[in-house]
Amino acid sequence: MWKQDFTPIADQLWLSAIVALIPILYFFWALAVKRMKGHVAGLTTLLLALVLAVIAYRMPAGKAVMSVTQGAVYGLLPIGWIIITSVFLYKLTVKTGHFDIIRNSVVSLTEDRRLQALLIAFSFGAFLEGAAGFGAPVAISAALLAGLGFNPLYAAGICLIANTAPVAFGAVGIPIISMEGPTGVPAMEISKMVGRQLPFLSVFIPFYLVLIMAGWKKTVEVLPAIIVSGVSFALTQYFTSNFLGPELPDILSSLVSIVALAVFLKYWKPKSTFRFASESEVAAAGQAARAAHRGGEVFRAWSPFLVLTALISLWGIPQVKAALTGHYEGTNGLLKLVNAIGAHLTFMPPVPGLNNQILNASGQPIAAVYKLELLGAAGTAILLAAVVTKFIIGISWKDWGRTFVETLNELKYPIVTIASVVGFAYIANSSGMSTTLGMALAKTGPLFPFFSPILGWLGVFITGSDTSSNLLFGNLQKVTATSIGMDPVLALAANSSGGVVGKMISPQSIAVACAAVGLTGKESDLFRFTVKHSIFLIILIGILVYLQSTVLSWMIP
Repeated sequence: MWKQDFTPIADQLWLSAIVALIPILYFFWALAVKRMKGHVAGLTTLLLALVLAVIAYRMPAGKAVMSVTQGAVYGLLPIGWIIITSVFLYKLTVKTGHFDIIRNSVVSLTEDRRLQALLIAFSFGAFLEGAAGFGAPVAISAALLAGLGFNPLYAAGICLIANTAPVAFGAVGIPIISMEGPTGVPAMEISKMVGRQLPFLSVFIPFYLVLIMAGWKKTVEVLPAIIVSGVSFALTQYFTSNFLGPELPDILSSLVSIVALAVFLKYWKPKSTFRFASESEVAAAGQAARAAHRGGEVFRAWSPFLVLTALISLWGIPQVKAALTGHYEGTNGLLKLVNAIGAHLTFMPPVPGLNNQILNASGQPIAAVYKLELLGAAGTAILLAAVVTKFIIGISWKDWGRTFVETLNELKYPIVTIASVVGFAYIANSSGMSTTLGMALAKTGPLFPFFSPILGWLGVFITGSDTSSNLLFGNLQKVTATSIGMDPVLALAANSSGGVVGKMISPQSIAVACAAVGLTGKESDLFRFTVKHSIFLIILIGILVYLQSTVLSWMIP
């Protein structure tokens, strides 16, 4: 048995925090300054964290290595499995020519790249986040934008930034629901508070996306559409989070936003059509091809993504999810059958030498299992959509299989990147390094309301997940807030709201986005693109939370 020590360096918190920060600073340097390839930066960061865990934090080497394997397995399933199946589905539509029809159908609604980004990156991406999460929104929406003709780097970067607004309510509200257990604070109360923070971001993000793409003057040209997109999303997000709960804000907000903007574009067009500098000939070709496609052809081309949406939504329903993983306890006959299959396809073997072998600060053993939900993983829903797509688009099994093998070959380095950075996240957590950093930020006293969301931001950067960040730092947020007289509900909400803007620089997210648009090996370029926006947005959220803890305390439910 080994007990975590959060102040291993001379029993000093700040010295220990500096050591714990070294792998994070190294990763920033490796991508932003040295411009290493993602898998190289990920593997070397993992190695550095492993050495520090053993030498500085005095974690037994065997336990440290097994913790890395636990993270690497989670990086493969569900995260890696989602990116493989998402890119595979996209490639099927490209290989058969159906994506050309999809491209032209989007252009028929609007040829303006600014408005396409609002519809696909912001609204459709938010829907996928609400239904699935775990990388699927960025993978699919970025691939769609790249296929439409967006510069791959912009397609990936814009989708990562757009994905901030819905992350806290992603995967049917799991990030917020997960906080109730360890903190004892009702999920509904946290949902209400997050719903009084993120709508401000949801109004701002569409404007910010277009500003990044097109500059100030071109942004003002489409300001009416930006307002329709952002305000419709934000208002729905507020009402659903405050009166329905954390499960539906993303799904309902995104649908309302898509419909509102689509209807608005029937009656309003911008003064000029914005395209990227090198796109005039491509756009003209799309205009000519669009006239040849009938409604049935367009529906058939979109069908793979409609099937994908339906299956991902089905996989996200709590009762269905329980059955798919063998945990359904109801009486529905069909779900009981699915539950029997799911139970045989769900494996949770204990991690050898690690399970219940580490004691936390309270002296309680920490469980460690390899979580393998083969049927319940969102990637399996996407693979099933790819099987259905085979019959819709009429591709042979031979070409279907060949495309899958091609996808695996193309994604070998991104998968290594994902496995290594999730391994880093697990070693940072099990060694105590993440908690050391959290404890250091919690010592900021009266300024803690400002740093509270930064703690969530840091947690998502390390773990790649708002859910994991909330589980990691939720109780620390609550205890610290109570000790300084800050409302604990505000602190818990701040952790989740701050985490959403850490998603765009998380190594996992960067790897997924690059893989989706064919930028494998260019992770450093995408990181440099997003990091400045992430820092800017977390400062805004920190200011908002600080104001809500002082002059705007009436906003706390």
